[in-house]
Amino acid sequence: MEDRDRQVADNGPLGSLALGGLLEQAVNNLWLGIILFDRRREVIYCNQRYMDMYGLAPDEVRPGTPVSNLIQHRLKLGLKIRGEADDYVRARTERTIVSEQAVQEFADGRIIAYTVHPLPDGGGMATHEDITEREELSARLRQRNMQFDIAINNMSHGLCFFDADRRLIVCNKDFIDMYGLPPERVGPGTPLSDIVDMRFAAGSVPAMSRDEYMKWRTGVVVSAEPVDSIVEMRNGRTFKIRHRPMPDLGWVATHEDITEQRRTELKIAHMAHHDALTDLANRALLNQRLEQAFTSNQMFAVHHIDLDKFKSVNDTLGHHAGDALLKGVSERLRRLVRPGDTIARMGGDEFVVLQTPIGEASEAATLAQRIIGQMSAPFEIDAQQTIAGASIGIAIAPADGATPEQLLRNADLALYRAKGDGRGMYRFFEPTMDEEVQGRRALELDLRKALASGEFELHYQPLVKSHSGEISGFEALIRWQHPQRGLIPPNSFIPLAEEIGLIVPIGEWVIRQACMTASRWPKHLHVAVNISAVQFRYGGLAEVIVGALAAAGLDASRLEIEITESVLLQDKEGTLATLHRLRELGIRIAMDDFGTGYSSLTYLQCFPFDKIKIDRSFVRDVATDAGSLNIVRAIAALASGLGMTATAEGVETREQLDRIAAEGCTEMQGYLFSRPLPAADIERRFLSPEAPALPDRFAAA
Repeated sequence: MEDRDRQVADNGPLGSLALGGLLEQAVNNLWLGIILFDRRREVIYCNQRYMDMYGLAPDEVRPGTPVSNLIQHRLKLGLKIRGEADDYVRARTERTIVSEQAVQEFADGRIIAYTVHPLPDGGGMATHEDITEREELSARLRQRNMQFDIAINNMSHGLCFFDADRRLIVCNKDFIDMYGLPPERVGPGTPLSDIVDMRFAAGSVPAMSRDEYMKWRTGVVVSAEPVDSIVEMRNGRTFKIRHRPMPDLGWVATHEDITEQRRTELKIAHMAHHDALTDLANRALLNQRLEQAFTSNQMFAVHHIDLDKFKSVNDTLGHHAGDALLKGVSERLRRLVRPGDTIARMGGDEFVVLQTPIGEASEAATLAQRIIGQMSAPFEIDAQQTIAGASIGIAIAPADGATPEQLLRNADLALYRAKGDGRGMYRFFEPTMDEEVQGRRALELDLRKALASGEFELHYQPLVKSHSGEISGFEALIRWQHPQRGLIPPNSFIPLAEEIGLIVPIGEWVIRQACMTASRWPKHLHVAVNISAVQFRYGGLAEVIVGALAAAGLDASRLEIEITESVLLQDKEGTLATLHRLRELGIRIAMDDFGTGYSSLTYLQCFPFDKIKIDRSFVRDVATDAGSLNIVRAIAALASGLGMTATAEGVETREQLDRIAAEGCTEMQGYLFSRPLPAADIERRFLSPEAPALPDRFAAA
């Protein structure tokens, strides 16, 4: 032992190896810690890196130091081991030295890898390398790879990377699943062409050949430009592909399954351009088709269709029946038009057919006739048959309009004429129709000012008892004294007033004025006032009538209101409630124009009317037509059986009077007795002391 120590002292730190100064300097500057030990597990040599690595002083690793001391030192530094320290030391120092590699972890986070190499004499050499930073970097890389793997496999899109040679770098599970690819055949290095083959085998490709598809994909790749594509697959799926080039001439692409989104978008787009009930085109889509038709420079026709009897179906059978009728009409229209034509529902019971192109106007007339014919055939709704009927206005482009708005307006004007001429027919637009509408518009403006200007007045027509010729009362009939046009009869402005809502204030004025006038008459006389269905619809009618009676001081029993069955068609329950309330006050209720509707008998069961007024259309021919006479006879008998008064309207001749009186009508009204006259003339002619004797009143006025 003393000889060896002396030899080391003489020869320097390398001892018996006698390395030169340069070699020693090189060894001490290695990044590896090096230690040599003999077969007795005693230190022969260690370099400076080894001492620095474990914080050892030179005298702690001088030659001859037991290796067990160094192991104990590492344990004190926080070396992590399994089991007991003594067992660990013995295992490291008493076994035969063999080649091995191991990694040491310390409590301070350092990681040191060492490798043991046995030497021929039974000793060994160990290299120690601090791999802490490398392991941390490796751990970070592993974590990032794991995060990347988690990210790409949990994203909502398919993802794939390809290199410049068109080989797959990486793809996620969604990409594989979206295209139905076999996972075991898709991995890094898979050529794009192989993936395309697999996609064609799975049917997850557009409707094109393989060569066409590869040509398209190659064009996208070589363009080196970002490209977004929406691709419809053969299997019914729709994918959105975002292709983004990489600097190295590879690319990354995301693949999004937008099938449901696309369906939703298409559904929303369809809803935005189609009627929800009938699935026909709506106004917006019709305008688009009209714009396209104008750009074609061809003749085409617009048919504006209005159902003649939709309202009565809706009111009598209910809205569900009205909806069913509209669907039935839509189906019939679909069978009548050509594939290139457009049917649109404009709302309510109005439809438009765009017939394009046409060679001449007669083609439009032929289609209109077929539509009217189909609409006049019965529809089966709720086990009942009903007829819609149709009126049609036709405008021909380009002669009748240069824009969609103008063409539709002119077709509407032609429809207005068709309805005015009796419904169930078609009319072509004529320029004079526009003049009529302008005149109607001017009349409307004048009508809106007429009430405030005091231009309305009431005329009264006597109601005469058949058996005695006595006057029982008078019917109040409104007249409009227009400052320029003169006296305007009610049939010229009442429908317009109902349409624009002015009938409500006008009707209130009539009720008040009639009550005030009647309050001056003898108490046995009553006054009859016509009430529009619109007045019932707006509500508050009972309050208006009660207020008018109170203001005039007129007994309720002297007021009679006349309604037509159209009043009950709109809101049967609400209207009946109002009628019962008025009846409880003592007001008399009369059914006007009886026999002209199809449900009058039904309403006689619903409400106990005081009077039935036989329409003048039956009275006119009662002396010459057996059918009219039989109708008058039946109505008079019906009224008598129900305890009601039967009043015949439009009596103009003595012969009509005799026939009607003979059939049992209790009351008459008509020009035979008097035309409607202003209140002053009525009072002078019929109510003054100088008035003629009663029998003479049967003379023609």
